[in-house]
Amino acid sequence: MPSEQFLAYQRQLAASVMPPPPPPRNMRELRTRIDESMSQHPLAEGTTAVEVSADGVVGFLQERERFADDPLVVYFHGGAYRTASALAYRAYCSNLAARAGVRVLNVHYRLAPEHPFPAAVDDALAAYEWVLSEGTPPARVVVAGDSAGAGLAVAALVAARTQGTPLPAGAVCLSPWVDLTNSGDTYRTLAGSDLISSRDSLTEAANLYLQGHDPTDPLVSPVFADLGGLPPLLILVSDAEVLLDDARSLAQAATAAGVDAELFVYGGMPHVWMLHYPAFPEATLAFDQIGAFAARVTT
Repeated sequence: MPSEQFLAYQRQLAASVMPPPPPPRNMRELRTRIDESMSQHPLAEGTTAVEVSADGVVGFLQERERFADDPLVVYFHGGAYRTASALAYRAYCSNLAARAGVRVLNVHYRLAPEHPFPAAVDDALAAYEWVLSEGTPPARVVVAGDSAGAGLAVAALVAARTQGTPLPAGAVCLSPWVDLTNSGDTYRTLAGSDLISSRDSLTEAANLYLQGHDPTDPLVSPVFADLGGLPPLLILVSDAEVLLDDARSLAQAATAAGVDAELFVYGGMPHVWMLHYPAFPEATLAFDQIGAFAARVTT
């Protein structure tokens, strides 16, 4: 059951709802609204965010002051491959760094429809390879992401393995979107409890990203990939979100391929509830799990 703090937070949000703004005129306006809203939040106390170019892929290197030896998380934001940015996720990634005790390379990969598949995968792989070229051993790196970014993290692992690039120590997948056929049964059974994602919205997003490409391509939908040889996975999802079956399918495919995959299903949380840290304990617990996982696999 959700915590009382979460329920109180939901009541507070409901009481403070303002009249909705007019619909955005285009994708650019939607992205601007998201960036302006999310980027106004301050960095976590004691953290820094330095803009970097990872072989041409823009991002922020975020870390705790005086903790340059923390494990490094290469993080890919959500947004269904079409919205959000490293700027939007800057405060969130600073909270992740502070709470989980990690450094974070917060990556801004190219977005659809201007840059369809495989642009995002190419950028994810380039960012990871840049980390290695800068001298961070793969054994001290974890890749991570939420929603589409979680799928991108696993796709980057598959791409890296295929081309012989040393793999990181692990991967973290938060509310993962890893099957762009959008065929999971929980799209139907949990449609009434998920107020953020739906089959219709994610089908629209998938079409923008794929532009006719096969959605079962393993680098698009890593549930269809051979996951053998990948590092350990930590998968967090809620039993109230339509992507529950995606998370289950990823855990099953990984386990069948001999990968150490841990799946944790939270009760009653919204899609990517970690974005609301530190408003309620479920978000804090998720960050603590990520920190414990990163510490374990990078030791």
